[in-house]
Amino acid sequence: MGRYLAEHDLVPHHAIVSTSERTRQTWQLLGEAVTERPSVAFDERIYEAAPADILAAIADAPKSASTLLVVGHNPGLQSLALMLAGSGSGKARKALLEKYPTGGLAVIDFALPDWRALSPGSGRLERFITPRAIGGDED
Repeated sequence: MGRYLAEHDLVPHHAIVSTSERTRQTWQLLGEAVTERPSVAFDERIYEAAPADILAAIADAPKSASTLLVVGHNPGLQSLALMLAGSGSGKARKALLEKYPTGGLAVIDFALPDWRALSPGSGRLERFITPRAIGGDED
């Protein structure tokens, strides 16, 4: 997935990563695949968190970060992605509804002044990528 981010110009400016060992390992692998490593905040608020808790962590992201990556856990991430994506690709939404596998990536665009302005339906789901779709393994 890190290679996918790099190859599709999706490398974030900032990442919020759960404090679990597995998400830290995922972050390390992602970081190895990109040339410029984003700033990162390891945040215990997103460990097995509900969407509202993840939103609270996102609201604290630096204003200077125009792109953000959240590395966390389900079912919170899947629920949050579905909640935020008010429009966008129907095919991607269908796939997102079916399963958000380990290593999955929901790309959601927002036209907002900063991360604190996120609200239900405020984003556009551009794509939903699974590791299997790009030649990897998934749980």
